[in-house]
Amino acid sequence: MIRILDFTFALFGLLFGLPILAVLTLIGLFDTGSPIFRQERVGRNRKPFILVKFRTMKKDTASVASHLASADSITHFGHFLRRTKLDELPQLWNVLKGEMSLVGPRPCLFNQEELIRERELRGVLRARPGITGLAQVNEIDMSTPVLLAETDQKMLQSLGVTDYFRYIFQTVSGKGSGDRVRK
Repeated sequence: MIRILDFTFALFGLLFGLPILAVLTLIGLFDTGSPIFRQERVGRNRKPFILVKFRTMKKDTASVASHLASADSITHFGHFLRRTKLDELPQLWNVLKGEMSLVGPRPCLFNQEELIRERELRGVLRARPGITGLAQVNEIDMSTPVLLAETDQKMLQSLGVTDYFRYIFQTVSGKGSGDRVRK
């Protein structure tokens, strides 16, 4: 049921959001010269996949988790994208392809070994990673790997259609601030 909802919402989101995606891509082109960001992430069952999103940091920023990156590396347009969560829109493509879900644990980098270990212990990596979830709406990010893995596990144990819609609604209405970055 969740996969059907994911596919349907991702397809309609991409179709109806195409004008917004085009405008944001054009602005991003002027902002960084490369508006789309691609990065290998840990997927379901530790299978790697390429996550796509709008670039919010300068092109030469090191490939590390957001909480390890410097706030100086975020562009002015990137701040807007992060604040409005519009940087996540291209991930609808990952959802459409079945690599992600709208709701699930945020996909981490392969160099985040502590988080991967904690998620493996709790069975979190058996689920599709998501754009949003319980941790994101409660401002729990990858800087606290044990708490994040525990929260992901808790979410997955009770995730049903009601919670699915609740997390999406909370995210769209502005609950949660996204991944922290160093000052």
